[in-house]
Amino acid sequence: HLQEFVTVLVRDPRTQKEDSWHSYIDYEIFIHTNSMCFTRKTSCVRRRFREFVWLRQRLQSNAVLIQLPELPSKTPFFNMNNPHHVDHRRQGLQEFLEKILQDALLLSDSRLHLFLQTQLSPEDIEACVSGQTKYSVADAIHKFASLNRRFPIEDEERKKGENDADSYSESSSSGLRPSDDSISCGCKPSPASEES
Repeated sequence: HLQEFVTVLVRDPRTQKEDSWHSYIDYEIFIHTNSMCFTRKTSCVRRRFREFVWLRQRLQSNAVLIQLPELPSKTPFFNMNNPHHVDHRRQGLQEFLEKILQDALLLSDSRLHLFLQTQLSPEDIEACVSGQTKYSVADAIHKFASLNRRFPIEDEERKKGENDADSYSESSSSGLRPSDDSISCGCKPSPASEES
């Protein structure tokens, strides 16, 4: 019998702009597993620290008797521009997930799977877990899997509020929309005619 394994990596921290004043860092969560507990055997999503805090609170309220591992401390001195700080947090988040994924009871919580294998927001995860959405947990994970194959990563940085899986346009088969400004960071390329 093959030994079950779950590999989880937290990697590739990136700064994302929320608006002109606020930025945050999100991290890629990569999962590779042969565990029966997982709907998908590999997945890749991006999450920010605040979402990890939410996840820990929800898991704790569901598994009252388990002492959940700690997240890296939320320090007021955290500096997004300090690679040392960012990497320390990244490591802490990875260790947090590694410990959680060793616990069968926590693995039975659908929130954890939606957190790790879809890009649903915490609000949408809650709604899905409590049966208020048209899609089930498995639907959400499968749907995200198919979206993932079709869209390049840049595409996830589209306008906010579109993170509901249902709002993706089905029209373009290549998945690359010609008018996607988000890649050029909103700076319109200057017309070629302006050669000084």
